[in-house]
Amino acid sequence: MPLAKMDNSLVKKMRAVKALVLDVDGVLTDGRIIFDDDGRELKFFHVRDGHGLKLLMRAGIEVIFLTGRTSRVVEHRAKDLGVESVYQGARDKIAVLREVLEDKGLKAEQTACMGDDITDVPLFRAAGFSAAVADACEEARKAADFVTRNAGGRGAVREICELILKAQDKWRDVTGKYELA
Repeated sequence: MPLAKMDNSLVKKMRAVKALVLDVDGVLTDGRIIFDDDGRELKFFHVRDGHGLKLLMRAGIEVIFLTGRTSRVVEHRAKDLGVESVYQGARDKIAVLREVLEDKGLKAEQTACMGDDITDVPLFRAAGFSAAVADACEEARKAADFVTRNAGGRGAVREICELILKAQDKWRDVTGKYELA
């Protein structure tokens, strides 16, 4: 959705964002967890979601992974992208979020949270801006400020990255080297 068609209050919320907090399974991935015969876990990540996160970080917006599961695959993806703030095994996501905000000196209204399931709803309520992926559960979609057109692991994260960057007038700065029209 173009910013011009968005409610001004949503654009205002996105302008305040200094950190994007992401669930992993179902947001950065399509939600599937694959185990091979040796018990190794595999996940699928979308390359454009990763590039969107790199653009966001280039603009000075912090990226934080906050997930209830624990997986070495997540550590590898975070390292690949340069995401330093990774919180796994979070049984109480809201408590972890509060600690993270305090440690980083951020206010709740300076965060955007993105999720797909009922465990993310408390984060949505605490964040300044919240987004659910298109294929999120009904409760998450209803609780979110914005629902993406794209499904989890299929470009939804990139969609939010672009919206935040455009709302903050940083899109041209971070994409300038690509000589976009």
